[in-house]
Amino acid sequence: MNEAANSSPAIIFVTLLIKVGVMALLAGFIARFGLFRELLMIEKRTPRQKLQFAAFLGIPFMLGVMARLAGYRGADLSLEVTVLAGLLGGTIVGLAVGMMVSLPAWLIGKEFVAFLMAVLYACVAGSARYVCPDKEEIWKFSPFIDLSLYRSIKQRFKHPAMDWQVLFSLVCAILEITQLLMGRISRHHLFYLDTNHFWSNVLIVFASLIAVGLPVRIWNNTRIQRKLEDQEHALMQARVDALTSQINPHFLFNTLNTVSSLVRFDPDMARTVILKLSNILRRRLKAQVHFSPLKQELEFVDDYLDIEVVRFGREKLQIRKEIEPEALDTVVPSMILQPLVENAIRHGIAPKIEGGTITLRAHRRNGRLRVEVADDGVGIPPEKQTGIYESGIGISNVRERLKVLYGQEFSFDINSQPGKGTAIRLELPELVVPQGTAPTEPAHASS
Repeated sequence: MNEAANSSPAIIFVTLLIKVGVMALLAGFIARFGLFRELLMIEKRTPRQKLQFAAFLGIPFMLGVMARLAGYRGADLSLEVTVLAGLLGGTIVGLAVGMMVSLPAWLIGKEFVAFLMAVLYACVAGSARYVCPDKEEIWKFSPFIDLSLYRSIKQRFKHPAMDWQVLFSLVCAILEITQLLMGRISRHHLFYLDTNHFWSNVLIVFASLIAVGLPVRIWNNTRIQRKLEDQEHALMQARVDALTSQINPHFLFNTLNTVSSLVRFDPDMARTVILKLSNILRRRLKAQVHFSPLKQELEFVDDYLDIEVVRFGREKLQIRKEIEPEALDTVVPSMILQPLVENAIRHGIAPKIEGGTITLRAHRRNGRLRVEVADDGVGIPPEKQTGIYESGIGISNVRERLKVLYGQEFSFDINSQPGKGTAIRLELPELVVPQGTAPTEPAHASS
């Protein structure tokens, strides 16, 4: 039905402002749903995802049609949302949304042409999406094409090609004009805005362009933000991978040096070390994860210490553990303790003629995990303690990984006394993995 044929241009203008405002409000509201944001990132959707996408668009705008039937004309965006659904989701999604928003108009308003027009809107918009080879062009659609129209035409003259932004704009304009003509023909069987003023009708068409392009811009900003977050996460993941890969060659190099020193005078012991090294490498290949329970990390350290005990002898290298049982299920970054233990042996115990003891401590307090790797070796000379955090692969690597994974939520302290030994203390946010589940990364690591 034509509810605006005798309306003044001022009333039409206010109605169109309300219409654009409702579209912006609903577009922002829908974008708050996490599932909808996930669907925006998918171009080829499954039937289930298409139904979900259609529901997010159809239900709110169906309520808008019902509001229009109650007297609020600016709430009806049935044409715009159907075209929007066709462009972003394809013909099937457009048809589903068109049927949903047309249902109240048909049942309550007796607007029998609404269903047919919905099919037309969906098929035309869906076809425009289908023929567009690069779907990202759809996300570039803007209602304000006049701002770049000169630039676009000039560019097309230099490099002739289809301007998809102009095509999408023409689709919206032609469908709005078709609705106006069909509304005049069908009389009271289709809702449309119309006046006797030519420029008011032009404004109606332009408002339709804005109502379609506005949510595209809003949702595209959401997509861009999500892509930036994914890229940031991928970059951080690559950084952690790079830091982890620095540890494995370092550890392998030192172990092979041990084997090479044994192979000439004690082949059997060299064979034992090689077997233990193969066990360590096999475990690393089977579990390419960045986090693991402390229990697994200690098992890995045990394998490493078995190799070192073979090298130094049990009388020269003693191992002591003070681990609270409650701390064993707490998740820590993988390969975080072995470099510290290796550092304690190489720089603390090895230079000491009579050998020494490595002590591992771990306990949970107030939602934090405290881990300590201590030795009673030669200690760190005072002149080297200033730059200790940046020296060597082991300590600097571990500290850098913790910084990437935890931000400012961790502490890393080194306390050394020359001639008495060194203690390295870590304090990490507590993350407990229930039995039977895989470890997950801390919130900071996945943000």
